[in-house]
Amino acid sequence: MSNIVLAQAAEAATNINPGLAAIGYGLGAIGPGIGVGLIWAAVINGTARQPEAQGKLMTIAWTTFVLTEVLALIGLVIYFIASAG
Repeated sequence: MSNIVLAQAAEAATNINPGLAAIGYGLGAIGPGIGVGLIWAAVINGTARQPEAQGKLMTIAWTTFVLTEVLALIGLVIYFIASAG
């Protein structure tokens, strides 16, 4: 029974109006945008307070930046899947 419900949910997800999908992606991109800003603000703040830690901070910053941007890319892929139907 749950397979039927999942199939119906997947079918409904692909029948979204492209305009609605674009609004959804725009709202979904707000989170990663804020996250990236917070990451780099923390690196700037940490480097200003302790300049010798810049190397470690940059390594952590790039790693978390990539993880945050993956969320935005997943949202973009879902937008194209939803608007193609």
